[in-house]
Amino acid sequence: MKVGVCIKRVPGSDSRINVGDDAQGPDLADVGWEVNPYDSFALEEALQLQESGAASDVVVFTVCGPEGDAKIRDALAIGKRGKCGASKAVRLDDPAFAGSDAIGVARILAAAVKKEGIDMVIAGKQSIDGDSAQVPAMMAEILGWPSVCEVTDLEVDGSAIKAWRAAGSGKREVVALSLPCVITADKGLNTPRYPTLPGIMAAKRKPIEVVDAGALGLDTSTVGASAALVTVAKWSPPPARPQGRILEGDASAVVAELITLLRDEAKVL
Repeated sequence: MKVGVCIKRVPGSDSRINVGDDAQGPDLADVGWEVNPYDSFALEEALQLQESGAASDVVVFTVCGPEGDAKIRDALAIGKRGKCGASKAVRLDDPAFAGSDAIGVARILAAAVKKEGIDMVIAGKQSIDGDSAQVPAMMAEILGWPSVCEVTDLEVDGSAIKAWRAAGSGKREVVALSLPCVITADKGLNTPRYPTLPGIMAAKRKPIEVVDAGALGLDTSTVGASAALVTVAKWSPPPARPQGRILEGDASAVVAELITLLRDEAKVL
């Protein structure tokens, strides 16, 4: 079984993002970057499948320019000593891809997955920048594959797949499906590893294949800004939090006032 992992380079989760212009969007000049955290769960699961013998190869896919190579190398550097980790990465890069919305990115990834002969795709349930959680499901639809989202436990037995996900109220839903398929990873699926020094050195020797629209056989009119069905009209920072209030006085009076405020103003009681 050949497993493909979709990753995305995103601003660090601890970054402070400023919106300087409502048309141009956030200012990312001084932002630190990381692999999307949910994608780390996807990569770890794929590597565990490889280490158990359930998967023969792991291939990392991402849609970005050369500025993303450092994070791709981080993904390639993860693996146990004596294990190869991901065998290679495919960077999907073409000027025609610029401005693609979720369906455009899904078309690009689906074409790459098909070209590479992938049997199972594992992706994070969502990226922490766009936060739409749309691309994996759209990719599955384009490929005509079954999919299950927000998986917290996964069992692979040959071509038979069993996935667990939260169903609310402490209950879990169990979904059975077969290969080929698309899985999205949620927090709790596993504990992602960090790159090691030997892994970082080995990752430098692993290939990053750069693939454009022509190599994928993609019609460029179906991707990019001109094909986007969803566009962002305006950017703005979240509203400022209201100033906090300090209640002073006798304890019983403060408690009574607090309960009144929680009931009448905050409306949480």
